[in-house]
Amino acid sequence: MKKSMLVLSLVLGGTLIAAAAGGAAWFLLPRQAAAGAPAAAAPPKPELEPDTQEYRYVTLDKVIVMLRGLDGEARARYIAVDLVFKTPVKKEKATKAQLPLLRSVTVQALSNYTREQASQMNVEQFTAVLNRAFAKRYASDRQEAPFTQAMLGKLIIE
Repeated sequence: MKKSMLVLSLVLGGTLIAAAAGGAAWFLLPRQAAAGAPAAAAPPKPELEPDTQEYRYVTLDKVIVMLRGLDGEARARYIAVDLVFKTPVKKEKATKAQLPLLRSVTVQALSNYTREQASQMNVEQFTAVLNRAFAKRYASDRQEAPFTQAMLGKLIIE
């Protein structure tokens, strides 16, 4: 009786392991295209041309923004950010000259959030919000931005 129970448990265990391995292989292996062609036959992606332009990184440190409070909230909440602007070498001086404007746009864009909203956002979302605000500002001024991208160097929510 003990031998038959041992054999039965080994067979059952082997079946479960085989089923788990088959399910993992089905889930993890690349799926075939809807037309039935294997995934390896997909057309190759065109290679991107490398960006040969030289860039510098201009920093804007210690932008502190007071967040909106909820009704009746007595304690002030803040966001502190350090920004980094990716700028072509030829426009580095122009970017540095516009740092006060960029600080103002940052404060304006982030001051609309409450602490709860801000704490639910990730770095990519903050970066997207700021890049949209900068693009909107330069479009309204009918100017070209002197930088190609704004990035967060530091983000603290208190």
